[in-house]
Amino acid sequence: MKYLLLLINPGSTSTKFGVYSTKEGKCLFEHEILHDKSKLEEFSHLIDQKEYRKQLILSVIGAEGFKKEEFQAVVGRGGLLKPGEGGVYMITHPMLEDLETCKYGTHASNLGAIIAHEVASSWNVTSFIADCVSVDEFEPFAHVSGIKGVNRKARAHVLNLRQVAYMTAAELEMDIDDTHLIGVHLGGGITVSAMRSGKFIDVNNALLGEGPFSPERTGTFPVEDVIDMAFSGKYTKKQLRKFFTKKAGLYSYLGTSDFREILKMIENGNEEAKFYVDAFAYRIAKSIGEMVTVFSGKIDAIFFTGGIARSELLINLVKERVSFLGRIFVFPGQFEMFALGKNIEMALNGTKKIKEYEQ
Repeated sequence: MKYLLLLINPGSTSTKFGVYSTKEGKCLFEHEILHDKSKLEEFSHLIDQKEYRKQLILSVIGAEGFKKEEFQAVVGRGGLLKPGEGGVYMITHPMLEDLETCKYGTHASNLGAIIAHEVASSWNVTSFIADCVSVDEFEPFAHVSGIKGVNRKARAHVLNLRQVAYMTAAELEMDIDDTHLIGVHLGGGITVSAMRSGKFIDVNNALLGEGPFSPERTGTFPVEDVIDMAFSGKYTKKQLRKFFTKKAGLYSYLGTSDFREILKMIENGNEEAKFYVDAFAYRIAKSIGEMVTVFSGKIDAIFFTGGIARSELLINLVKERVSFLGRIFVFPGQFEMFALGKNIEMALNGTKKIKEYEQ
């Protein structure tokens, strides 16, 4: 009987994948391959990494004793697609075309659906995505940027945050449909979201644009300085984009984006590292305060998740500034793999609608 789901979640420097059992409702196996940056730089374009990452996944799955005959479907993390409502989507050729051409942006998560579709086709099963990073559930005001014809973009850690919103609602003993939550994902990118009834009615553009700076991204950055840098002659458009997304934030100040290394620097008495982590916490708290105004101050809870949420130092620094706003919950780590599996399990048993992507 086929009851397994292969889950594929590519990141900028890693590939996470796992096996979910629809019979048991849990992940049976999870694995992460950390890629050497120099190896990835051998590929001219993101799409060129597809075969390399796919073969790594299949070799590990085979070595773990899983057989293709056991799999019911293959699931990829959704990438940068046309903004729209979240949920489960069947992977189709129009979706693949938009991901392969990077029509809505270049991000490693684009490879999730592409690899999932190729594996599923060779195994003669169906492929899906769930809650891609460009889910747009904004209320009208949230789209207004300040320039006519330019809309604010929703780029967020949707998969993880939605799952943790349900977990927070359970802790509150509330139905998710009755909740007003501020959800914060702390990782290589930072998402601060206003969530009504489990939907993202406003978020910062976590990829390139808004919110607190992250370990490697600028967050909100003065427009005057963006213009000066763009016309300085020091950068091409591609170089400047890479700088803002990979070489900014804590990396720019401290020479590393590894938060574990930064915490060790603080433990060793590095006052500069302590100063910039304090500033990091300040900016996160400031963004939370901004999102609280979306609900006119009436929220049920603030929750934190993501890899950096494991840092008690950082969480406590943020709590000092925002604890007066409401109850706080911390769910360290990421729950994306379970969320991928659970979404597809519900779709396959008919309790969640399977949607069709339209270009």
